[in-house]
Formats: sequence, C-alpha cells, structure tokens
Amino acid sequence: MKIAFFDSGIGGLSVLHHAMKILPQAEFIFYADEDNVPYGTKSPEEVLTYVDAAFQFLIAQGVEAIVVACNTATSVAVKKMREKYSLPIIGMEPAMKVALDTFPNRKVLVTATAITITGKKIQRLIERLHAENLAELKALPRLVEFAERQEFNSLAVEEYLRGELNYDWENFSSLVLGCTHFNYFKDTLRKILPPHVKILDGNAGTVNELIRRIEPTSSAKISSVEFFYSGRRVTDAIELARLEKFLRRLDEMEGLS
Repeated sequence: MKIAFFDSGIGGLSVLHHAMKILPQAEFIFYADEDNVPYGTKSPEEVLTYVDAAFQFLIAQGVEAIVVACNTATSVAVKKMREKYSLPIIGMEPAMKVALDTFPNRKVLVTATAITITGKKIQRLIERLHAENLAELKALPRLVEFAERQEFNSLAVEEYLRGELNYDWENFSSLVLGCTHFNYFKDTLRKILPPHVKILDGNAGTVNELIRRIEPTSSAKISSVEFFYSGRRVTDAIELARLEKFLRRLDEMEGLS
C-alpha cells in the first residue's frame, strides 16, 4: 500500500519515522513543501492553496491514503480536502486529550505555530475537552526555522526556549508539541523543563488512526520511501544525506518524554 506523508517542511518526518516502525512493509512517499515552508507565518488562504497542490500531485502518484503530518495544514485545510477528495485523509491533533486524561485537573501548555494557536480548530478542541481553564497556548515559530536548518541543540535554541517557556510550572502536568517540527528538540526541552512536566506529541495517535482507516494487509515487501520537495523527487546525494540526518536525530529523540 502506498501512503503519503505531507508537511510544509521536514517536521512531518517525525510522524513518518513512527509509521515506518509500525508499518514496516508499507510503501511511503514523503512530501515536504520546501518551496513554501514555513506555513505558520502564511495566511490560511495561501496554506490552503499549497495543500491542494500537494494533494493533486500525491494523488497522481497513486497514493491510497494521505497523512497531513503538519498541525498547521491540518488546522487550515484538512476539512476542505476531505470534502474534495475521497481517499483516507488523516490529520494531526495536539495530544491535549492524552495530557488531560493522564493528569486530570492539571494545566497543559500547548505549543504550536501562530496560525495553529489562533485557529478555530484548536479552540474547538479545547471546548470539546472542556479545557478552557486548563489549556494554555504558546506559539514557538523560531523552532521551525531552527529545525529546517538542522540547528537542534545549540545555545541559541536553548536560550530561545528558556526565554519563551518562562512559566511557573508547578501547576502544569505536560507540554504538548503541537507542531511536528518541535519533535527535534525534545532533549533541550527535557533539559529546561522540571522533571514532572511530561513532553507529549501526537505522532502515535496519528499513526494509530491511519492504521484504523486503511486496514493494512501483510506483505512480503520491505518498506520503501520516496522523498519529494514541492513535487520534485529528491535524488541528490547531499539532500538524501540531509534527510537521513533528520531521521537519525529522531532516533535520538525517541523515548524522551
């Protein structure tokens, strides 16, 4: 089965990374819209245009399901894509429910891009979970820029996060990563957060929903991945090595929470 993972940039690799471990016999396409990254600073109308163009390309490649491995694109475009296209479309949702179910009546800090933080989708999620008094929202736009240039644990990253996450953490149970780019910084986040504050992302929930929707069958094939940047197949050795470095970084972040 051919499954596409789509993101504005390379954050969605963290969802693909998890899927490759759970679905080792699938055929994957990873599409990063590198021409237009980051989405978090664009208008909703621009993001919708970019997402629709990516969907048209991916469907032409014969994919049977698309995972929108980008919280911003999910917030802006998934509803409209489901209305337009008939194949399974799986979006991202911040792991706020996991945090509130695990730690009832404890506050949660949800970090994401500005467009996600101000969007209607996350407000509807907060209302659905009756979390108006428990969920705080924080945009961390520079983390996308740091991730795209593979600046994962520099002094600048640490100083940025310490400055932005200057909270009284006593009443918080969790920090939710509401942008897939943020998964590359779990070690620095773990360094600056108190031990009792858990770091949660939505990757496992997204892949579980994918499995539920596609009902994967066993196969003798070994999984494969094709990479595309805004519709151009990645064949350059330097770029493939860059992508491999991201995947190795995700190996290092695995298990940090």
